[in-house]
Amino acid sequence: MSRLFRVVFVLWAGSLWSLAAWIALTLFHAQPDRHLAGMLAARLFSIETYVGLAAAGLALLGARRRRFGRGFAAAGLLAADEWLVKPAMTQAQAHGKALGLGFGPWHGVAAAIYLTACLLVLWLVWSEDLK
Repeated sequence: MSRLFRVVFVLWAGSLWSLAAWIALTLFHAQPDRHLAGMLAARLFSIETYVGLAAAGLALLGARRRRFGRGFAAAGLLAADEWLVKPAMTQAQAHGKALGLGFGPWHGVAAAIYLTACLLVLWLVWSEDLK
């Protein structure tokens, strides 16, 4: 179980930063249809949420749960982004506003949440809390 957790955690940490640093940017650069690029990016961000929840679930099952606090926080942030912010973004895109905000501000909220999750996971890796 410990090795499976390490593999899932390392994949999650690497893919979080890869998606933020170059995959999403490449999608928008290579795909001339911005709507399609956005749909693809949204799907990839959703996958990140599920990989993060899998890492958190494996951490709960193992002895590392006390040292995975920042990982739990990051997974929680991604879940909130997925199930609270993303629906608001979708509504704002379709109707012009959601809860008083347009798509742009909601996208900014989602980006800030994602970046915070990335930083929490980086902090966890950097501090070697998983030894």
